[in-house]
Amino acid sequence: MAHISIRNLKKQFGQTVAVSDFSLDIADGELVTFLGPSGCGKTTTLRMVAGFIAPTAGSIHIGDTDVTRLPVHKRETGMVFQRYALFPHMTVEQNVAFGLEMHKVDRRERQTRIQEVLSLVRMSHLAQRYPRELSGGQQQRVAIARALAIRPRAFLLDEPLSNLDAKLRLEVREEIRTLQQELGLSTIFVTHDQEEALAISDRMAVMFDGKVQQVGTPEELYERPANLFVASFLGRMNFLPGSHAGSTEFIAASSTSIKADGLTASTRQLGLRPERIRLSPTPQAGFANQLAGAIDNVSYLGDQLDIRFRAASGLQLIIQAPNLPEPGNGFRCWQPGMAAVANFHAHDCIAFSEAAA
Repeated sequence: MAHISIRNLKKQFGQTVAVSDFSLDIADGELVTFLGPSGCGKTTTLRMVAGFIAPTAGSIHIGDTDVTRLPVHKRETGMVFQRYALFPHMTVEQNVAFGLEMHKVDRRERQTRIQEVLSLVRMSHLAQRYPRELSGGQQQRVAIARALAIRPRAFLLDEPLSNLDAKLRLEVREEIRTLQQELGLSTIFVTHDQEEALAISDRMAVMFDGKVQQVGTPEELYERPANLFVASFLGRMNFLPGSHAGSTEFIAASSTSIKADGLTASTRQLGLRPERIRLSPTPQAGFANQLAGAIDNVSYLGDQLDIRFRAASGLQLIIQAPNLPEPGNGFRCWQPGMAAVANFHAHDCIAFSEAAA
């Protein structure tokens, strides 16, 4: 195991800059997620770390070793691909053994390691099956076992759960995190799925257009996004354009006065998470903001309700409310047309100097 240090990494394809000035340190045993939309540069960066793509500029160190120009097999990295990349003509055991053979591990040691990793991923009983005889989740476990068998110093995963159904994705995600923590592996996990990133990461690097937008813990990025892109990509957000009107006052659409923390003269927009708004029949004590209005629409999502609220001033908000039925109201405690009050704290508002998302 070892730390990973990436310095001023750049990759250019012709006139297109896919990754620009990427720098990041990943501590020994830390799991860092590269999160962003398709085409943001996250997989290109991962492949440069793995050695599949040569960088245009910059350096990559794994531990104290400069691996920037080393071939893949000399980097001591274990890679898990999006599409598993298993050999269809090889059994589970043979697939896991392949990397060990390439690293010239002797036969006795190979067998020991194969047994160890198949046990770790709970696939020992299927060692003689072929990939076509396995489910998607089982194939992914084989791919993970193959990557771990070589005892990598860095563990690299490229969208490893994207081909699994929702329930299996959650199960395998938890298994990957448990294995990574048990083995103390320095890990880079690439995904476009924000929930996945929030659940699995020690830290996250949000990327857009080849550049890192913000690096931090899941809590830091979700609670205090650095810019509008991070705020909009990571979870849902009400964006309220307007202008600063005082130390704690912001004037939003339709002259709606909102109390908010962190305002400056350059504030041009507030962000407000839908789940931070408390909907009630009457104003609730203790909230700096109490906007009276009515419910326009309610979407029933099982464990929660997605509510479109319109304040008397005309300001519109999306509110995420828990599904807590009340006697006489059936399964939905809130219905379109009901009068209501949107209550929220000043510290739940996030100030942005950018004018538009």
